[in-house]
Amino acid sequence: MQQEIEAKFLNTNHEAMRAMLKEAGAICEHPMRIMRRVHFDFPDGRFQNNGHPKRLRVRDEGDKFTVTFKAKNKTNYVGEIETTVGSYDNMIAIFKAIGLIDFSYQESKRETWIINNVEVVLDEWPWLNPYMEIEGADEASIQAVAKILGLDWVDAKFGSVDIVYMDQYKGMKDSDSVGDLPEVKFDIPLPKYFKDRLNA
Repeated sequence: MQQEIEAKFLNTNHEAMRAMLKEAGAICEHPMRIMRRVHFDFPDGRFQNNGHPKRLRVRDEGDKFTVTFKAKNKTNYVGEIETTVGSYDNMIAIFKAIGLIDFSYQESKRETWIINNVEVVLDEWPWLNPYMEIEGADEASIQAVAKILGLDWVDAKFGSVDIVYMDQYKGMKDSDSVGDLPEVKFDIPLPKYFKDRLNA
């Protein structure tokens, strides 16, 4: 599986970051758009159990549809297999037809920039402060872009979006995940799941 190297920086001001990216000569590859994804599991829940050790999703990225499988070590998703498909809805239908269960529908917003062959994304998720992610071929190139953007490497976080939710909702445990919710949508009020974990 392909190894993923990405660093997240939390609570970022996206307007300020856009200005810095433009000044640094970055190219906006995709403006902010809605991303839709559906997560799947076997009927026995093997992907959801024990801290979500694996993930299988179908995602509508605005300009393409992808199917992604990720495997996790203790703290991070370190292996990934991804491919594009012709239809978001048909891929979901195929997974359901072979007996997989769709357990979580999730929305987010994402804007993608490219600088020095490194991808910088500005991310927004329901009930979460904005954050950004820098992804590249190696840690050195990611650190170089972080420095250009005035980010301190000691503030970098590594892991799935759950790491970001855990920072904001301090009562979350390692076994908790935004994927525990059947719907993660911008038009839904803050659910009890996060209210209970806000100051726990």
